Amino acid sequence: MGKLDGKTALVTGGSRGIGRAVALRLASEGAFVAVHYGGDEDAAQRTVADIERAGGRAVAIQARFGEDDAVDRLFEALTAELDGRGLDILVNNAGIASASPIAVLTPAELDRLLKVNVAAPFFVTQRALPLLNDDGRIINMGSVASRMGVAVQIGYTVTKAALEALAPSLANELGRRGITVNTVAPGAIRTDMTAGYVSIPEAAAALEAITALGRLGEPEDVADVVGFLAGPDARYVTGQTVDVSGGTWLGPIAPAAT
Repeated sequence: MGKLDGKTALVTGGSRGIGRAVALRLASEGAFVAVHYGGDEDAAQRTVADIERAGGRAVAIQARFGEDDAVDRLFEALTAELDGRGLDILVNNAGIASASPIAVLTPAELDRLLKVNVAAPFFVTQRALPLLNDDGRIINMGSVASRMGVAVQIGYTVTKAALEALAPSLANELGRRGITVNTVAPGAIRTDMTAGYVSIPEAAAALEAITALGRLGEPEDVADVVGFLAGPDARYVTGQTVDVSGGTWLGPIAPAAT
């Protein structure tokens, strides 16, 4: 038996990258997973098919965050799929990136970042609360960039810092129901979102040089932490941000012990 047998989960942005790995992990533990996606239906259906091929249960649900009715459409479809069951696990993973320094970041670009990275998870959480069962789990996907100086990602870092601030307040509000709320903050992870720079050998080497473990992360590195936070073993962990960066920017890297 899996640790999440009988549980239900919603993973936003669950068709690719970290979200896909999270969906696969939760399903492998027995959860029924709603795989939300924005526009790539083929990727979402592949994720669902992979889950079902492994003996799990999943469904794909489309809603493009940033559009006015996206959250409403997501929950109309989700409620129908749950068929009277509550929701046990919410993973707010969907997000977009930006590579604009402050001098060129436009109001339109910042507005879109705020809508997708902050407003969407905020209102997804708001809509999920009436469905969320006692002892449920809310896990937000932050970034180590929110606590580090990354000039060309200033809009992205601002939005991830805002999302990170949600967990402590919400943890206080929901704690008496046994619901935990935490943030996972990945570092440089090999996904299609980061492919533009981690595929450059010099850029990858520079990131590895400031990471204590000496390598870039894989989506499964993050999914395993989400799987822990979603399960019963994390019942007394709430309001926290868990760094999953392999020890990025901890300080000077010591030479390997011999």
